[in-house]
Amino acid sequence: MSIRHQRLGVAVIVASLLTVGGCSSPPPDTATNPGVDAGRYPLTIENCGHTSTIEAPPQRAVSLNQGSTEILLSLGLADRMVGTATWTDPVRENLASANATVPRLADNKPSFEVVLDAEPDLVTASFGGTLGPGGVADRSQFDALGVPTYLSPTDCDGKSDDSVNADGARTEPLRIETVYKEIRELAAIFDVSERGEQLITELQGRYDAAVGSVSASEVSLAYWFADTNTPYMAGCCGSSGIISSSVGVENAFADTTNEWPQVSWEAVLDRDPTALVLADLSRRNVDGDALDSKIEFLETNPVTRQLSAVRNRRFIVVNGADLNPSIRTIDGIEKTAEALKTWGLTR
Repeated sequence: MSIRHQRLGVAVIVASLLTVGGCSSPPPDTATNPGVDAGRYPLTIENCGHTSTIEAPPQRAVSLNQGSTEILLSLGLADRMVGTATWTDPVRENLASANATVPRLADNKPSFEVVLDAEPDLVTASFGGTLGPGGVADRSQFDALGVPTYLSPTDCDGKSDDSVNADGARTEPLRIETVYKEIRELAAIFDVSERGEQLITELQGRYDAAVGSVSASEVSLAYWFADTNTPYMAGCCGSSGIISSSVGVENAFADTTNEWPQVSWEAVLDRDPTALVLADLSRRNVDGDALDSKIEFLETNPVTRQLSAVRNRRFIVVNGADLNPSIRTIDGIEKTAEALKTWGLTR
């Protein structure tokens, strides 16, 4: 998402986006992938408690969430995609040209029929709420039509079955390695494992560069996604947990394992974080989606304007996608680390 450079009279820190590798045209691949027998078809993969069989490298993939889409684009697979859907932000800038060649089936969830009209030979998603009950369709409905599916392990590994995409509790903290696992498995499915390893190496390099000199153990952050009335503040163990542990800060709501608990502003004031991480969402579904509305609320509400982060104008701006488990999590780490260094809060 391209950041709107709205200062609104405050010191908003926005780190420049670095280029994610893997969306140029990589060479053909020969590498195999541990855990998935890449290059040998039919390929059977156990994924989020579901068995999918891939008869051949997909040529007509549909990705139902932005996170999954951006991984496929970063693997150089735009020419093997026939549809995308469910966007929270503009596509990452370095992927825009490739993304422009892929039909957008819907900005939000498409119907099952619209997806089938694209004649997919693979359907991928980032969230069980998109590819599952109450979403576009249950995976068994695609199975019945001979269409294999893939769900991001970031939405099921370390979660109980009833917490998948329900902002529910994680049984263990999410790790960046789970994002790498998704990249490896998708690369193996498409028989481009070498590209997957190249992308992971580049992401790891960016991660190391961002956090190598950052330690902010006396800093606390609260991650506000949306909603001005009862705000969604990140709990301990999702993508925000990766960001927090990477730069050594404390998450003000680390005592809840729910990914996005709704809390009161009085609870935020009680914990009084050093800075606020604000998600600038391109959608307009809930009050407080957009950055400008978040800042206006913080500076005018009688409770929130007492926050140290508001009085000191310490806002770290990220995209909504940066707070979802994906390659964008690295973006969130970079932006947070850069802000902390700019403010002199690291050692």
